[in-house]
Amino acid sequence: MANHKSAKKRIRSDNAKKLRNRYYAKTTRTAIKKLKKTESKTEAETSLPKVISLIDRLAKKSVIHKNKASNLKSKLTKFVNNLQ
Repeated sequence: MANHKSAKKRIRSDNAKKLRNRYYAKTTRTAIKKLKKTESKTEAETSLPKVISLIDRLAKKSVIHKNKASNLKSKLTKFVNNLQ
C-alpha cells in the first residue's frame, strides 16, 4: 500500500481516470454494435460520423491505440458502403 501522500493521490486519480475511460470505451463499443446491426443504408450513413468521432476521441485520449482506431474506422466504413 502507498505510504506517501502523493502516491495515495495518484491512486485516487488513476481510479477516477480508469472509470471514465471504461465508460467512454463501453459507450463506443455499444455504438459500434448498434451500427453493425442496422440494415438500412441511410440510417447507417447518418450514424457513421458519430461513431467515427467517438473512436477518434478514444484514440486521442489514448484509451485505444491509434492503429486500432484506424482499423475500426476502416472496417465500419467498408461495412456501411457495402449495405444495400
